[in-house]
Amino acid sequence: MIFITAKFRVRPEDADRWPEISAEFTAATRGEPGCLWFDWSRSLDDPTEYVLVEAFKDGDAGVAHVTSDHFKKAQQTLPPHLVATPKIVNTTLEQNDWSELGEMAVKD
Repeated sequence: MIFITAKFRVRPEDADRWPEISAEFTAATRGEPGCLWFDWSRSLDDPTEYVLVEAFKDGDAGVAHVTSDHFKKAQQTLPPHLVATPKIVNTTLEQNDWSELGEMAVKD
């Protein structure tokens, strides 16, 4: 799978509305056949920073994502709400879902 984590620094005046601002893009991406997950979180330390954790089943699904109409639209509509270019980590992993964190196993 293609595993991506990206950090978005949102303009302070838009930070509380970021889930609404990115909602159309988020819903469209989650609807892609190759999308495994596409989840936003807000930083506990910086209320203007959002972290996106996303995964696609393979390289073809990743290409389909970045060439989709909703991605192209997001390239135009999202940057005006940002203070900096997002930072990204992008890698390919030999798995297709989350693994358990054994060091913090929950015992019944």
